[in-house]
Amino acid sequence: MRITLVLIQAFVLIIHTSFSQSKSTKMSIYDFQIQSLSGEMIDFSDYKGKKILIVNTASECGYTPQYADLQLVHENFGDQLQVLGFPANNFGGQEPGTDEQIASFCEKNYGVDFPLFSKMDVVGEQQHPLYVWLKEKTGKEPNWNFCKYLISDDGKEVSFYPSSVNPGEIAEKL
Repeated sequence: MRITLVLIQAFVLIIHTSFSQSKSTKMSIYDFQIQSLSGEMIDFSDYKGKKILIVNTASECGYTPQYADLQLVHENFGDQLQVLGFPANNFGGQEPGTDEQIASFCEKNYGVDFPLFSKMDVVGEQQHPLYVWLKEKTGKEPNWNFCKYLISDDGKEVSFYPSSVNPGEIAEKL
């Protein structure tokens, strides 16, 4: 009886995992709706026709000055490229603040006015579905703060860039 129960549980897990993976693989970047730091739901279908640069951010990281570079990319290439920031506390506890504290820090220190989203997990058991999708598309997930994903203007191609790549370098290749 116990072996049968274990086999049934294993079967259910396999079916659930297969369904979850096939569902996210079939999704498009434009299917996501995610809450911003201000609490507003942002519909990614609004970004159709633009390249999208997705960055996992943190306020207390050696790469935090890239916020200034991201803001410059937003200002100089905003007609072609949408910058989106995703605060995460997954690496070294370097984003301990609340959404309100993060928003204040970014605006005060870097003049950030590109969209920032509610703090989320970009790796691990609680990995946000957006980052599951990005990982499935590239085979890569963030290994530190300020990793970047560039999504083509048709939403089909996704490229990964590590933290060390400055956002300006990515924008210059547009």
